[in-house]
Amino acid sequence: MTKKEKLLLFILACINFTHIIDFMIMMPLGPQLMKIFDISPRQFGFVVSAYGLSAGISGFLSAFFVDNYDRKKVVLFAYTGFVIGTLACAVAPTYEILILARVVAGVFGGLIGAQVLSIVADTFEYERRATAMGFITTAFSLASVVGIPAGLYLANHFGWHSPFLVLGGLGVLVIFLIYRYVPTLDKHLKNRQPKESPFAVITDITRNPNQLRALSLSTIIMLGHFSIIPYISPTLVANVGFSQDNIFLIYFVGGLLTIFSAPMVGKLADRKGKYPVFVTFALLSMIPIFLITNMFSGVLWGVLVISGIFFVFSNGRLIPTQAIVSNVVSSRQRGSFMAINSSVQLFAQAIATNIGGFIIHKTPSGYLENYPYVGYFAMIMIFISIFIAKTVKPIAQ
Repeated sequence: MTKKEKLLLFILACINFTHIIDFMIMMPLGPQLMKIFDISPRQFGFVVSAYGLSAGISGFLSAFFVDNYDRKKVVLFAYTGFVIGTLACAVAPTYEILILARVVAGVFGGLIGAQVLSIVADTFEYERRATAMGFITTAFSLASVVGIPAGLYLANHFGWHSPFLVLGGLGVLVIFLIYRYVPTLDKHLKNRQPKESPFAVITDITRNPNQLRALSLSTIIMLGHFSIIPYISPTLVANVGFSQDNIFLIYFVGGLLTIFSAPMVGKLADRKGKYPVFVTFALLSMIPIFLITNMFSGVLWGVLVISGIFFVFSNGRLIPTQAIVSNVVSSRQRGSFMAINSSVQLFAQAIATNIGGFIIHKTPSGYLENYPYVGYFAMIMIFISIFIAKTVKPIAQ
């Protein structure tokens, strides 16, 4: 990679880093929020899904216009609004206002993920794309290693509002990096065809079976992934006596492992093929999913080993998936398609979170029942995704 490419990837990783922490921090805060606001697992699931639902709607609507603008301007606008929403979470005094603040953050956050992936896809040809995706994905790892533990430390010592306040401050710095160092990204605007109806975005997708299969793949993977993730911390604390003070170690160990595994998976997918690598990690990820959702002991080393494997294998199947989905559409339409794809993923995340919330039941003693059934649902979704991914074919660019 050139220096400019590395700098661009670094800034995109910073965007993802803060964006991911904002979303992820809600999940380990589950035990605190459920206690402070006296809410049920279902209500907590709604707090998590409020972001996804609003982000899904805004992401869907953005598909009608994002390809008409320089991608830098879109990212700068969206990220600024996202930071404002995050700071609103920092001052939310009640459960209802927190939901409203999550909606604001989601409206703008829904634009971010798709544009980051579109920029990577526009900048790196398919043969190098999984490697670039692997680098971007390390933002998730760093968020787990640094962001989540730091956020939980702040929440435990200064209140649950404090992580969002610090995150908003970091976001202001990232806004400066975007404005100052991200170049104009208007490659997709050159040699454009005559302007089409905004609804052509939807009709083009519905008429393209390959793109529909790619969207189905994203949906099924998110349904499996996010039906279990928001409830890992609450069930560990409530069911097996895992210390709330040690929750950060789950994200620290998992993130530390994926810092090394994510770039390796990206390079492996470029060399050996996206689909074979996806299948391998999809099948392997079922093992820790079963173990996590059927956990019977809160012994620290056991929890960390299982959760660490879960992070590595789950992350390993997402990297080739992103590369596969990004190459079912031309550069001219990629921003719109990836916005639709991001919207579909966010809707699926919100639905999956609520599926988990409806299946899990909190007893009067505080025990969370039926989590194993959520795990079986997740494994079925992953198994289905293997067959869908086989039918998704890259197009010539």
